[in-house]
Amino acid sequence: MGNEREKFSQRLANAMQQAGYDVRPKVLFNLFNSNCRGRSVTFQTTSRWLAGKAIPAQDKLQVIASVLGVEPHALRYGSSARSRVAETQAVWPAGVGSRDRHVIDAFLRLPQRKREVVGELVKLLSSEA
Repeated sequence: MGNEREKFSQRLANAMQQAGYDVRPKVLFNLFNSNCRGRSVTFQTTSRWLAGKAIPAQDKLQVIASVLGVEPHALRYGSSARSRVAETQAVWPAGVGSRDRHVIDAFLRLPQRKREVVGELVKLLSSEA
């Protein structure tokens, strides 16, 4: 079972990295708790997931997978030759860190009208540069 937990933690770390996040328990803690609708998790829990000491329950796994843009099954068990074809996830450019990703994620959760307002503000600010 220990080997399974270690493999999961490696897949989790890779998924975080591919999504543009720093692989740190605090980052995962903040990501999870800002995106879950159910019970939040503790910092120690996210630390155990990344250290290969625990595997999250299915409901928590689904939140993590959704936030990181990966399939829950692939995150939990790894991908196999028989897995279905999945849409590839965009790779964030170098220099886009977890803070930028958090801002972009928050923007994407805004209603359309508020996105338009933010877009106009960005246009104004970028034209002054």
